[in-house]
Amino acid sequence: MKIAVLGAGAWGTAVAINLAQRHPVALWARSAGQCAAMRSARENARYLPGQRFPDPVTVTDELRHAVAGADLVLVAVTTAGLRETFRRVLAAGALTPIIWLCKGFEPGQAKLAHQVCAEELGDSAVCGVLSGPSFAQEVARGLPTAATLASTSPQFARGAARTLHSPNFRVYSSDDVVGVEVAGAVKNVIAIAAGISDGLEYGYNARAALITRGLAEITRLGVALGGRAETFMGLSGAGDLILTCTGDLSRNRQVGLRLAKGQSLDAILGELGHVAEGVGTARELHRMADEVGIEMPITRAVCRVLGDHRQARAAADELLQREPRAER
Repeated sequence: MKIAVLGAGAWGTAVAINLAQRHPVALWARSAGQCAAMRSARENARYLPGQRFPDPVTVTDELRHAVAGADLVLVAVTTAGLRETFRRVLAAGALTPIIWLCKGFEPGQAKLAHQVCAEELGDSAVCGVLSGPSFAQEVARGLPTAATLASTSPQFARGAARTLHSPNFRVYSSDDVVGVEVAGAVKNVIAIAAGISDGLEYGYNARAALITRGLAEITRLGVALGGRAETFMGLSGAGDLILTCTGDLSRNRQVGLRLAKGQSLDAILGELGHVAEGVGTARELHRMADEVGIEMPITRAVCRVLGDHRQARAAADELLQREPRAER
């Protein structure tokens, strides 16, 4: 099968490299300059240096060329760029099934990716989401990874999972799109909290408590929005949360670590050079929690620190001083 990967950041590049073991892949970069550099070097020196492109990877800055003849389109742009990319795919006349790889809510709208897809491509679009514990560098290197592909069409989810599946990239299928999307979005916020905790040197016990209570927070919101509780115990829930909260390759964890050390948010994001989706997601979640009446104390604490990095210890102490209650 020919697969088009739209978005040449670290994650899109890693997926393209991995899939090229078994399929021809067209990797689309929005920037003509970045595209030319990748063609010449046969690697993405900006976002994934040192990972060479296999021969089946072709690089283009023309979206029409990328999707022409593709059997499957993977959209690997950020949530902020998702709507525009869907529109460009539609303008290109591509009727190909689409899977998105981003994790978060649309900025300013607090909409999940499947809602954006329905608005731009219609309710009848064949689509799905791929999510799970997966650092780009490890996927590109072919290290063992497992993820979940969810679609409202179980048949499509199973078929697409088989297409993407390999011995080093195991893909499971699901029909809980909302659950998988919420888990992937909110875990980034909890990872910022875990980074703050570690940056304050609160220890492993505190980190474990944050991960556990963060999972409860994710599940409360996800179920309220229509997801299923069991999804949050799977790869896209607990699995992704554990990885993002504990692995130093996590950009969101790095944001928390640096906030706890007194760096400003602007300086942190400038140094990272990559998008940390949890920053925008935290702000959307704060508003959403009020709208649906869900208690999200960790998210609120993260928002407080994002607004003023000097509040890191005060926000953490406020969480610790909450009244005791039944765990469930």
